[in-house]
Amino acid sequence: MDPDKASALDKQDDLACYRQEFYLKEGIIYMDGNSLGLPSKRTEAALLQMLEAWKEHGIDGWTKGDKPWYYLSETLGGQSAFLVGAKPHEVIVTGSTTVNLHQLAASFFKPEGKRTKILADELNFPSDIYALQSQLSLKGLDADTHLVKVKSKDGQTLDEDEIIACMTEDVAMAVLPTVLYRSGQLLDIERLTKAAHERGIIIGFDGCHSVGAIPHEMHKWGTDFAYWCNYKYVNGGPGAAAGLFVHEKHLGRKRPGLSGWFGSNKEQQFDMEHTFTPADSAGAYQIGTPHIFSSAPLSASLEMFKEATMAAIRRKSLSMTRVMMDLIEEELSGYSFEIVNPKEDARRGGHVALMHPEAARICKALKQDGVIPDYRSPNIIRLAPAPFYTSYGEIWKTVQFLKTIMREKRYEQFENIREVIA
Repeated sequence: MDPDKASALDKQDDLACYRQEFYLKEGIIYMDGNSLGLPSKRTEAALLQMLEAWKEHGIDGWTKGDKPWYYLSETLGGQSAFLVGAKPHEVIVTGSTTVNLHQLAASFFKPEGKRTKILADELNFPSDIYALQSQLSLKGLDADTHLVKVKSKDGQTLDEDEIIACMTEDVAMAVLPTVLYRSGQLLDIERLTKAAHERGIIIGFDGCHSVGAIPHEMHKWGTDFAYWCNYKYVNGGPGAAAGLFVHEKHLGRKRPGLSGWFGSNKEQQFDMEHTFTPADSAGAYQIGTPHIFSSAPLSASLEMFKEATMAAIRRKSLSMTRVMMDLIEEELSGYSFEIVNPKEDARRGGHVALMHPEAARICKALKQDGVIPDYRSPNIIRLAPAPFYTSYGEIWKTVQFLKTIMREKRYEQFENIREVIA
């Protein structure tokens, strides 16, 4: 593909109109939207409006203004539901990814009889593993023997048959990623959910690398729970309040494992009784006071997703990653790059994962040229064209920068070690 073809694709792009809504720095190509999405003018306005509400109402902001704080988490949960294919009462915006996993594991992991193990995988994000190890320890179980991690044959992807084979009669709960954070492999969530339930296993998913990039049908598939961050593809800002989903079949049937007063029935919360009356929605899984300013930008961002539709976002994401992979194969042959993400549309998330022994120093060279990539130890370069604000022209330029860096060996001026934050 040449620059003219990239320009033609940009002219045909139905989502190109959203690019002007984002704060893009001149001379910078941002390919890290799968780690931290960029701010839009709408999200800035939403955050400032929330600040104005504080200035205007003081403590009465909890119940007054356009977006009363007391109901904000539930309101945003309802607005987020379409991202994961859920009913509005099945989703709440609260906490952080790891805190939400702790809450969900504390609520759903009930070791009993033979079933005393948690199933995860060896490629999962470290924080998830730490949380699961902690939950086992709190139950008096040895994580070395009770946390089963599915092995990867190639070190990059997982085989669903292998995952299902590990769903043995001693497993009580499975926690898996929707999309693997390094390789970008998209797992078959529906198949894995069905297999787990056929074996009497509760199953939940970490959606951090799929929510906002890939349509889901969590309610229809019967997934027990899911959790995700809102600062990657959803563009909610650094430290944005996270989201969690609990299927309605579980709502109102059990007390959350970690109770806190914002999980109360809203009408009774301020009765100040020492008897906890949980909400009959996913709101019951809240713990503490919502983070208002970390939630405020989400309403504006979700508005854009609703307008654009997840179907259109997924179409463009697949098209952009396909173009990028084709360009890499055309332009970078002979430079020892290996595309390790699945190439099939049905198995690919929102980013391209390039493996190279000099990955850390290549990322530094890209940043020097104004391309912002993402590095994941030990040897992965992640490139994530974001449907809202990345152009096809930028994809073409990124690959040309890579080609120049490799041809001129400009990466050799850098050490092949990660920065403090990769």
